Amino acid sequence: MNYFDQVSEAAAFLRSRISPPSATFAPCIGIVLGSGLGAVADAITEPAVVPYAEIPHFPQSTVEGHSGCIVAGQLAGVPVVVMQGRVHFYEGYTPLQVTFPMRVLGALGLRAVILTNAAGGIEEGYRVGQLVALSDHINFMGWNPLTGPNEPRFGFTPDAGLRFFDMTEAYSKRFRDFAKEAASGEGFSLKEGVYLATPGPCFETPAEVRAFRGLGATLVGMSTVPETIVARHMGLEVLGISCVTNLAAGLGKTQLNHEEVFEAGRQVEQRLAGLLKRLAPKISAALCSDVKTEKKQ
Repeated sequence: MNYFDQVSEAAAFLRSRISPPSATFAPCIGIVLGSGLGAVADAITEPAVVPYAEIPHFPQSTVEGHSGCIVAGQLAGVPVVVMQGRVHFYEGYTPLQVTFPMRVLGALGLRAVILTNAAGGIEEGYRVGQLVALSDHINFMGWNPLTGPNEPRFGFTPDAGLRFFDMTEAYSKRFRDFAKEAASGEGFSLKEGVYLATPGPCFETPAEVRAFRGLGATLVGMSTVPETIVARHMGLEVLGISCVTNLAAGLGKTQLNHEEVFEAGRQVEQRLAGLLKRLAPKISAALCSDVKTEKKQ
């Protein structure tokens, strides 16, 4: 069975598990929760929970803070599919496996994804627990998930599935504006930043952090970028949100460890949940407006 057929089989199985027999569940937004942020799924009402282990061909997360479940339901009245945790290249997965879940989300018919992550803060002034909207990224992983034969059938919108496609606005500007407005409603300001992705699993050295700052990065982490590339290849609109869970190497006074990252994520979960609850209806309304415009054309 080829990769496209594996994605299709996984999506069909997942659709059968999250759509009630008496009604059609049609999610429009996918949400991926990073390290220590999995409990945000508790905000989902009428949840249908599907462990990754039950989904055909789906990779399994091995990292603490990534519980490994799909939670589908309503977030502030908006149908969403939430991934509690992701898989990473450093776990031993191939690029195709790392981005397999994002392919499945696209095959479910989603039009937008919100990608969250735990990140090290590079920019001076960042504080632990701060949320930052991604305006751009730098791929420092040494690989691209689209290397190899192009599969145009993954293009779920008219201009998607291309071999070469534009990444000028990898992270949706209108979604960032929605997020800033939602954050203001929650009583805090949301800055924008540039995320640099490394393959991991070790944290960066102080010299690397200084180099990354010179490249224009304000955040550093080990995920998100492959998912964003694949999402944009499929024509999905992307919002990225980083939680600053530690100050990058050389900027703080303590040694870096995953427990610190996990604990910082846990402390900011409720703030992130509040932001997403305000944000989901705004994004959903914009997507519905897009559909109406497309039909008129």
